Amino acid sequence: MEHEGMEMTEMIRKECTIPATEMCAFLANYSSRLFTSGSTCIRLEKNVTRIAEAYGMNVEITILPRHIHLTVHDPGYHEVVTAIASIGEGPISFDLNTRLSKLSWQIADGKISFEEAREVFERLVDIPYHNIFNLPIIVACANAAFCRLFNGDWIAMAVVFVATFVGYILKILLTKRGVDYRLTVVACAFVSSVLAACDGLFGLSSTPDVAFATSVLYLVPGIPFINSFSDMLDRHYICAFGRLMNALVLTFCLSFGLGLGILLTGVHIF
Repeated sequence: MEHEGMEMTEMIRKECTIPATEMCAFLANYSSRLFTSGSTCIRLEKNVTRIAEAYGMNVEITILPRHIHLTVHDPGYHEVVTAIASIGEGPISFDLNTRLSKLSWQIADGKISFEEAREVFERLVDIPYHNIFNLPIIVACANAAFCRLFNGDWIAMAVVFVATFVGYILKILLTKRGVDYRLTVVACAFVSSVLAACDGLFGLSSTPDVAFATSVLYLVPGIPFINSFSDMLDRHYICAFGRLMNALVLTFCLSFGLGLGILLTGVHIF
């Protein structure tokens, strides 16, 4: 039975006569969205290569911090097409990352045709990446847990929960409006730090310093730092450096917003 399934998959691949132009356009959009959603370079290469080989095509990929160059051709080089995909700014979404990877395996296993794959891709990228209330609550609980981890009391945890929840709602709203993400980080860090500073201003808890410090942890660019290290291990040094610089800039924006909150409230608790 397994042998028959493999033969059927091979038959589907052989019957596919996809023009290289359409394949290249699809892979360009696919790779751009996969990179934006937080994929590492090695995953992007494997997924795109898997899709191209499933339809009897070869693909060469060059990944840069702001662009992806793809060249698609058949084994005999009868048709060669090159495309350059721009990498836009967008929220990191492990859910979209996983769904796009699953799509590549469905294509490789011969479960869907090329037209169906394009329809599925369009549906995936149109799905909202999170609910406006569910994720902020989860992130706020996580930040409050960090506050407790650093010996914050229960009142400080409640302050951190509120500061994180409001800041993350603001982050979602500004992202939807297309505001530059760096400015978004500054604004969210400022709002969260001001709300957390109320703990020290009004003497609500015995650990105001912990509440203030942990109120902006949700803005730490951990994924860019991790992806930068992963790309470096895979010898994608240009992308690794680009992601590292982006993470450092976001860290500076976080610190700048936090500093503005300190200046406004006049709280010096460190």
